Amino acid sequence: MTKILAYHVRDDEQFFIDEWANQHHIQVDSVPYELHDDTVDRAKGYDGIDYKQRSILSSRPDLYRKLHDFGIKQLSARSAGIDSANLNWAKQNNLRVTNVPSYSPPAVAELVLTQVMQLIRHIPQFNQRLNRNDYVVNGLRSRELSELTIGIIGVGRIGGTVAKIFHALGATVLGNDIASPRDDLKGILTYTSKEDLYRKSDIVTVHVYYAKQNYHLIGEKQFDLMRDTTFFINDSRGPVVNTNALLAALHEKQLAGAALDVVENETNIFNLKFDEKTPEPLYNALKELPNVLLTPHIGFFTDKAVENMVKQSLDDTLAIIEGRHSEHEILL
Repeated sequence: MTKILAYHVRDDEQFFIDEWANQHHIQVDSVPYELHDDTVDRAKGYDGIDYKQRSILSSRPDLYRKLHDFGIKQLSARSAGIDSANLNWAKQNNLRVTNVPSYSPPAVAELVLTQVMQLIRHIPQFNQRLNRNDYVVNGLRSRELSELTIGIIGVGRIGGTVAKIFHALGATVLGNDIASPRDDLKGILTYTSKEDLYRKSDIVTVHVYYAKQNYHLIGEKQFDLMRDTTFFINDSRGPVVNTNALLAALHEKQLAGAALDVVENETNIFNLKFDEKTPEPLYNALKELPNVLLTPHIGFFTDKAVENMVKQSLDDTLAIIEGRHSEHEILL
């Protein structure tokens, strides 16, 4: 029987793993550990690997060599991001890499809607007042969505879904992307330059993939272009935004507020518990601000998205084991 090992499995994923295994008559074993140098030997005797990482697989090529020596032909990421893997070392060891590029665009887009509504209605500030038994509404009057311009950096699967949601609710939608304008967004979104988008938008939301060219894509220069009434949202990847620059813009009231589902160095915080402050000073500083809404990378965390990530990654694993093509294979 074909055997697959799934690394770093959460309890909420196990049901979908079992369901897939029963449907395909495949043995899928789960371990709670990430795939690293000290856990790679667990893969011996298996035909395929399915993994989800919070951190880099390895700083050395040995892990990839071991997988190759074990007879494994692939690495299937149970996520969209693949920056935890070294693609050059994978290629050198004939390991084909797949990801789940589109597990559920509505899952993330609906979180953006949730964040926007909380920010423009000043819910974080009202919660603080209520906790002080202050029930006065003065100073926190809101604008309505139909009055706002939503600026989207990265008009891919998720960004396009965000555009459709806010257009349906009456907002004006601007977008910027390195790819050609999408025909399906005609009449929904107007493409413009990044600079124009920053200047005109009441909400700026980022939906780009992470790569070296997108490191600190948003920083001091970009925040300087935004208005002091603008809210900023990042639900893409933490390193896309310069956290120091964001904190400075918030402290200097260059922005009205922010919502972040991802942050730099989040693997030192998310899915962990702390008795006191987190080990990340910048994150602790963000938590102190009344106009900042923080969530622990939950954009993907819906029933449908988790099911899609699990089953699609296992489909890809099995396809490569059986010598078939996967449409989600990363070109190495």
